[in-house]
Amino acid sequence: MVSQNLLREIINRFPQLFQQHIRFILIPQPIMQQFGESVPGYSIPVLNEREVRASAGILFLLIFLSIMRVALVGDFQMLKFFVILFLTDFIIRIFISPRYSPTLIAGRLIVSNQTPEYVGAAQKKFAWIIGLSLATVIFTLLVVANAHSFITGSACIICLLFLFLESCFGICAGCVVYRWFHKDRALYCPGEICDTSAKQPIQKTSKLQLTIIFGFILFASTIVFFFRDTFREKPGNLWEMIR
Repeated sequence: MVSQNLLREIINRFPQLFQQHIRFILIPQPIMQQFGESVPGYSIPVLNEREVRASAGILFLLIFLSIMRVALVGDFQMLKFFVILFLTDFIIRIFISPRYSPTLIAGRLIVSNQTPEYVGAAQKKFAWIIGLSLATVIFTLLVVANAHSFITGSACIICLLFLFLESCFGICAGCVVYRWFHKDRALYCPGEICDTSAKQPIQKTSKLQLTIIFGFILFASTIVFFFRDTFREKPGNLWEMIR
């Protein structure tokens, strides 16, 4: 009788015990108090932009290869697999800590010899919430419902575009949206886009440079037009051509 009462009391108090003790074992206290890293000289938590861009590059490569396999072969297995990994990675970095995100850890190893470039953690969290939302839509429709549609394809393309802009050009689309709603509170934005200072001379584009871009596009279009039949020919084996 005593043991039954004791067991009943433990069961009734389990949620409270879990909240007070077990969660602090599974998730260390510092993780739950702050999103981002504290760095001397910065008034808010920050993240290393170089690590974030490396992580975006890794995710872009995986998702791009998966989408190309769907487009060329019609095989969704790789895409389903990487969507699960993508979703899991973003859940970790948002709800636990970016410090324990597998792709961010990989990015840290890749750029460990480079000087850190610190950006505000709040903007990145906002951008990652957008990514998590898109990944959730893809996961629900493609993996759970096992269906593809215009919605799934659009979400994949948007994710791919965001990752491409982040990894190649350092443009955080979500951070730009964050600045629209928190213009006064946005600090240490990637590429210092929060600053309203004028462009430096090296950043300005002349009319001649714009003309060169237009001419290059025209040159590329001309090549495609005149050599399209030649480009369609399958290359031969070099060693057989030499014989």
